[in-house]
Amino acid sequence: MERRKGFTLIELMVVILIVSILAGVAIPLMQGRIDSAKWSEANATAGTIRTAVRAYYAEHGTAPTGALNSGTTATDLGFSSGDLTGTYFSASNYSIDSVTNGIAVVKVNSTGVTGLTGSYTLAADGTWTKDAAP
Repeated sequence: MERRKGFTLIELMVVILIVSILAGVAIPLMQGRIDSAKWSEANATAGTIRTAVRAYYAEHGTAPTGALNSGTTATDLGFSSGDLTGTYFSASNYSIDSVTNGIAVVKVNSTGVTGLTGSYTLAADGTWTKDAAP
């Protein structure tokens, strides 16, 4: 009698069960990493905005505040159209809350960004913190 080589149905079902459990654990972890990467883009752009505010303040002794999608604030700081547009965030997501001695506090909201909620603030001391939910 000849023996056939292969897997039984039970063995295949056990493998599928193990793979699905691993996928169920890995997907939420990966989503957290993706969200973190999106916020990293916002942090980098907020740092660029702070640098532009500091240069503007050094030249003029004052600096603009408010939303950066108004056009004049972004233009005053030397940004051209599209400079503040990244993969996930655009100029409408950034605002300059205050400027003290040339150091800006930049707020970033996630309005219109798929999968993100809330906002972060790049404080005057350089800390990047999630704002409390309203």
